[in-house]
Order: sequence, then C-alpha cells, then structure tokens
Amino acid sequence: MASLKKAVLVCALAGMAATAVQAKPIRIGVMPYGLKAEFMQMWTNALKQDPAVKDGTVDLVVFDGNYDALTQSNQFDTMITQKYDAIIFAPIDKNAGAADVAKAMAAHIPVIGSNTHVSGDKLTSYVGNDDVVAGRMEAEAIVKAIGGKGNVVIIEGPIGQSAQIDRSKGIDEVLAQHKDVKVLQNKTANWSRAEALALVEDLLTSHPGQINGIIAENDEEALGAIQAMKSKGLDPKKIPVAGVDGVADGIQAAKRGEMTTFFQDAKAQSQGALDVALRVTLGASYKPRSDIWAEYGDKMPWNGGTAKNYTVPWTQVTQANADAILKKVHEVAQ
Repeated sequence: MASLKKAVLVCALAGMAATAVQAKPIRIGVMPYGLKAEFMQMWTNALKQDPAVKDGTVDLVVFDGNYDALTQSNQFDTMITQKYDAIIFAPIDKNAGAADVAKAMAAHIPVIGSNTHVSGDKLTSYVGNDDVVAGRMEAEAIVKAIGGKGNVVIIEGPIGQSAQIDRSKGIDEVLAQHKDVKVLQNKTANWSRAEALALVEDLLTSHPGQINGIIAENDEEALGAIQAMKSKGLDPKKIPVAGVDGVADGIQAAKRGEMTTFFQDAKAQSQGALDVALRVTLGASYKPRSDIWAEYGDKMPWNGGTAKNYTVPWTQVTQANADAILKKVHEVAQ
C-alpha cells in the first residue's frame, strides 16, 4: 500500500511539473532596428497590445537596435545564449542581418522577419509591406503632381536597409519612364525628420527656385522637408511632397494638403509576425489571435500560418479615410 501511495505521489508530482512546464510563457525576442522614430514605436507598442502578450502566453522582450547592425548582432548572441523560443526581427542592414538570422536558425530558434528584409531565404517567414510598390506609388504621385516634368529631390532612408533599397528601386522604375523628370539630388536623411529638415534647407539654398517636387522615402523625412520649406517662407502646397508610413503627423499634413502619404500598418506587421511565431512554436493547432487577419481577409490570408511571405496591403491616405486611419494610428501610439 505504501508503495502504491508513493507511486501515486510521484505521478502527481510529475503531472504538476508537466503542467508547470506547459504554463511557462513563450519567450520571444523583438528586435526593431531602432526606437527613435514614430513608426517603430507603433510597431513595438502593437506587439505589447497583442492578446497573447496581455494574457501572459508570451513573455515579450524588446531590444532596441539603435540603428546599428553590430548592436543587433550582439542582441542575437544574447538571445541565442539564453535560448529564446523565437525572434521577431526588423533589421537595419539587409546584408548584415542575414548572418544573424543564419546563426539563430543554426541554434534552432525560428526568426520571423517584419517591416524590413534580410538577404537570402533563411527567415522562417516574413510579414510586411512591399517597399518596391511603395516607391512606385509615391514616385507616381509626385510625377502626376508636377505634370510629368520638372526637377525632383529624393530623400532616402538609411543606406543598405531593405526599405531604402526597395523604395529606391520602385522610385527609379517610375522615373525611368518619365524622361522629363530630372533628379537634382539623391541623399539619405536616415529616416530622420531633423536630418531631412537640414538637408532640404541646404538644397533649397543651393537650388533656388529649381525644386518642383520631393520624394521622401518615409513620412519623417517628408515632414522635415515641409518644415524646411516653411522655414524658407515657401508654401509646401506649391512643391509637392510624398512620403510613406502614415504616421500621425503625416496623416495630418495630408489632410492639410501639404503631402501625399501611404499607410503602412504597423499593427498588421508586428502582430502578424507574432502570430506566425506562435504557430511555429506551438504547432498546427494554433489559431491566430490578432484581429488583423479578419480585417484584411483575402488581401492577406492566414494560410495556416505556414506561408513564407505575408504581404500587408498599402492604403493611400485620402480626405475620406484619413480620420479612420488616424484612429488606428492613435490606438497603437500609446
């Protein structure tokens, strides 16, 4: 009888241990390339608001990449050493990030890309917008606004990041079809409003009266360009500006008719990536918990959570939809 009681006790303890193991949160590392600008702040905030994070299913640890490839590489080393269950990665450098993904995958840690790409095909999956399309859309908007001829300035993102590479590709594809549109300058402002302000002030001085349009590869840069025009006493409505992201200030500027922008859904990118990470970690029985899948439906199908790429649709900000998009932005800006 004593032996039987002992066996029952051992089984009970084993069951309790198994339950404890099952109840242990899934630890996921999140690696935005930097948290200075509004978009990556929204992207990160949306993850913190995800149902799986709020109910404790996921233990989310955010690492600030600080716009530096070496910093991100060191963060990968930390997560590999500490045996994280999965990583959500927005790299600052397309090529450098590929080596980081490879070493994580070699350690059997799945890596879900989001917002920006890495070279190669080592990622478990990718959830983000198509930046070549973004470049085409904003270039087309400026070409149309200037009547198909004139001089434009292109403000690029950080050189070597996939968004800079792909948006530049899309811009170049469109401008190649319009020989009467000339590029006066093509320089980076590193996604920074302040850098774009200084850059455009210099360009307006060195090319007085010659700039007919400005193509900025994100909203922060577009907003800096608008500030520069205002500082020179110029009406931004007379020099068309296009950006990408649909951050709050960009939407407000679009409502005022000062710029064109395209909404990049930070919540869909980051929460979508988290759902894919949980599908990889928990297996085929996992059902996505973010409401973004229902929102986009056939435009971005779940496909069992096993697709190699999930492409989030772009939405041009218009007078008709600006307030609705601004509401979405404010929901993840807290």
